[in-house]
Amino acid sequence: MTQQLGKFEKYLIEEFFDDYRAGAMSRHTFTRRVAFITGSMAAAAAAMALVGCTPQELPRSTDPMPTPTPSAASNGTGTSTASPGAVPGAKSPLSVPEGAPGLVTATVRFPAGGTDISAYLARPEGGKPGPAVLICHENRGLTPHIQDVARRFAKAGYAALALDLLSREGGTASLDRDAVPGALTQAGAKRHVGDFSAAFDYLNAQDFVDSGRIAMTGYCFGGGITWQAATELSGLKATSAFYGPAPDLEKVPAIKPAVLGVYAELDDRITGAMPAFRDALAATDVRHELKVYPGVDHAFHNDTGERYNETQATAAWNDTLAWFSKYV
Repeated sequence: MTQQLGKFEKYLIEEFFDDYRAGAMSRHTFTRRVAFITGSMAAAAAAMALVGCTPQELPRSTDPMPTPTPSAASNGTGTSTASPGAVPGAKSPLSVPEGAPGLVTATVRFPAGGTDISAYLARPEGGKPGPAVLICHENRGLTPHIQDVARRFAKAGYAALALDLLSREGGTASLDRDAVPGALTQAGAKRHVGDFSAAFDYLNAQDFVDSGRIAMTGYCFGGGITWQAATELSGLKATSAFYGPAPDLEKVPAIKPAVLGVYAELDDRITGAMPAFRDALAATDVRHELKVYPGVDHAFHNDTGERYNETQATAAWNDTLAWFSKYV
């Protein structure tokens, strides 16, 4: 079973177990999400045992696979039912509502891997070319929060493109919420990085983008994809990865952009691997900074979640903008 769990599968199952132990996720939801990732209840029980679930917490191997149900964010057509205006649950003073003056937003499509990918685009009003940023969402898919993050970048002067990495599956909003992480891991990091490569080409061809001035950022699962992209997409100028799994150490010398790592002091599952990663970066000429923000836990930047910390989230946001300003 250990060999069957890839980096991102293990990462997500551990994350969900942390949420379950903290009381932020029910046993039912934890079990459903792991089952969607592993493909069966028997495999889910084995995977949950690997991350330390006690026997009484494990599902019975004879339990049926969970049945997907329409996402609560879906109207059955694959289109989000969120209304324009304030972002549901947003607590950050940086939040930018849909329809904010001075910004242009749209859902765009571009070719990738033989199909079309959907993405949310937010940019400053006006035709003057400027820098751009690719955004990789969390394991929840493309949500109103991530669209808000895109608008925050647009307000800061960037053309921001937030991909829906589940476009081929009908889009995030069309899926059962608990099935989204499994769909993302089943698609695989290679497909996701390929979609961002196509997104890079799409942005670079737009007349509102200053050619070549493109960065990338991502959160949690998206932070891991951002690190992976940093080892493969040589055209990126800079990246900012928020608490995602680091790339394989042998790939570190292949990193071309200037990379910023955003980490949480209390997120031992991720920060525990930092020393070896830091040493690997130090052995190269990669421009880098790995920064640990004090007193906060995993996902502290997401202002729609319980772990949001305004002070450190704002600091990480400003550090990301400063990093991009320097290198993009």
